[in-house]
Amino acid sequence: MRRLFLSLAIVSTLGACGADPVWAPDADVAAARYVSEAPPSVTLFTVLRVNGDSGAHSGLMINGSQRVMFDPAGTWHHPRLPERNDVHFGITDKMVNFYIDYHARETYYVVEQTLPVSPQVADLVMQRALSHGAVAKAMCSNSVTDVLRGVPGFEAIPATWFPRNLMKAFGELPGVTSRTITDDDADDNHGVLMVQMGDPRAQ
Repeated sequence: MRRLFLSLAIVSTLGACGADPVWAPDADVAAARYVSEAPPSVTLFTVLRVNGDSGAHSGLMINGSQRVMFDPAGTWHHPRLPERNDVHFGITDKMVNFYIDYHARETYYVVEQTLPVSPQVADLVMQRALSHGAVAKAMCSNSVTDVLRGVPGFEAIPATWFPRNLMKAFGELPGVTSRTITDDDADDNHGVLMVQMGDPRAQ
């Protein structure tokens, strides 16, 4: 076990060196601001492999004074959504659906878990996500737990490197609702989705 932790620590150190910081201008962030009519909440998205059910990715949507997506070390993006170190602004309902559709396909499915919170807690989670910094590859779940741990209502969330472990702990929080999204799109549909959403980098 000690050898495993040492290995993970080495991976973390090496990976952090490769994290690329991104910081959109204030004007772009302000222009993209989207306020949802839905009650304040924190939503965990977990991407799981159809074959074997192992976890592949964790993302966190935060709906407070505005709605943002914390997609640590993710490949999802859109040119009209400004980003600050894996926090994406302007998360309309259409963009939420785009996020889900981007990840759900014939080899992966998505579990969406939502916990209603107070506006103060939602904004605290948002600030912690913004303060976290750029996330290195393979550290998505670990960074989500860093953001949530210590926030009122999330004290039971453990530190973990594994999306499935995080999903299980999040699902045990009182008041969480969950749904599972499947899709039979081909694995190579990312470019098609990007074109449909108007991303010129996909063409």
